[in-house]
Amino acid sequence: MDNIAGQKSSLSIVTNATVVFLVLLWLIPTIGLLVSSFREREQISETGWWASMFPVEQAYRVQPDPEGARAEGGIFVLEGNLFTTGAEDVPSSGDVAAFGIAGRDPGAAQPGQTYGRLKLEVTEPDGSTDTENYEMAWETGSDPVPPETFEDKPVTGFTIDRAATVAANGDFTWTAAREISRAPSIYIIAASPPEFGLQNYEAILFSNNMDKAFINTLTVTIPATIIPILIAAFAAYALAWMDFKGRGVLIAMVVGLLVVPLQLALVPLLTLHNKVGIGQSFLGIWLAHTGFGLPLAIYLLRNYMVGLPRDIIESAKVDGATDFQVFTKIVLPLSFPALASFAIFQFLWTWNDLLVAKVFLPSNAESWVMTVKIADDLLGSRGGDWGILAAAAFVSIAVPLFVFFAMQKYLVRGLLAGSVK
Repeated sequence: MDNIAGQKSSLSIVTNATVVFLVLLWLIPTIGLLVSSFREREQISETGWWASMFPVEQAYRVQPDPEGARAEGGIFVLEGNLFTTGAEDVPSSGDVAAFGIAGRDPGAAQPGQTYGRLKLEVTEPDGSTDTENYEMAWETGSDPVPPETFEDKPVTGFTIDRAATVAANGDFTWTAAREISRAPSIYIIAASPPEFGLQNYEAILFSNNMDKAFINTLTVTIPATIIPILIAAFAAYALAWMDFKGRGVLIAMVVGLLVVPLQLALVPLLTLHNKVGIGQSFLGIWLAHTGFGLPLAIYLLRNYMVGLPRDIIESAKVDGATDFQVFTKIVLPLSFPALASFAIFQFLWTWNDLLVAKVFLPSNAESWVMTVKIADDLLGSRGGDWGILAAAAFVSIAVPLFVFFAMQKYLVRGLLAGSVK
């Protein structure tokens, strides 16, 4: 009954479901990148994008104002609430999950405990005494119990140098053996609500010289797309419709060049550019992208042109048309789908290129393209700002997406060229 008109077969349903599943699976990284582009850097480092709608536990450094410190029984005391200090990056309310007094271990103690630094009196092997710093947590209201030995040296006594007691609501008590003249540092781990904003896109779009980088990218991409198409079109016609010795060898060489990684040719090609005087320049990068893109362009266009009707070309030659006239009047207009297909690929490659741009363009900021600007200026040497990186990805793909959707109807037709006779 599967073949009744108007009913879909079970195989088509499975096929459609599989396609939908694969599309959704393929979109997951893109969705994650989009969500991350609107998040704060600190929240990105704490949780994945799939948890972006939930509160995030983060470590905060709070420095309460020491003005209210007072002396009590030989020690100095500072009290207050860590959420009401007015610091910009600290939430105004919340619950403390853990706290500490050093950035290396911001969650060393639990709320309600006391965490501090002790000055241990230890006995050296030669019999002399010395002091060592030791941090530990103990129950509030009781005395700390330090270890009996420290680094294999007996502990004979101790004093509390500084200590902090933090409650779950953020109330704290800071005690110190010396006068509190500087703001102490108390680290807390607290949950903050999810935050989304356009700060990453503002950093990208309004950074210094980004407009210059955008123009430089167009300056590189447009000629680097047009030049190889022009050269490859002539070469593809010759390999497809002109008889000459060595044509098969040339076709084999073009196919062989498809598997050569461009990284192998970067240094020799740059050396050649320096010798001929074009060095690191826009002309140099145009020629570099042309050389790297020609093998695929020739292969793609030649396969398409071979599949064109032979009768049309032979009739034109019988009527006295030259090869150039056949190429410009007949073959080139009929090959537009293949030309558009390669133009999409070449435009995407050159627009998103970083390696070739860093090698064949000057290193000064005036010659940066967008990828180099983002990598060297906005991200720095470590590239750890994932929010900036995610936003930069969407900013940089805006133009390629426009080109792709404008010419997508020619893409499949060009890629399938020559595959079916």
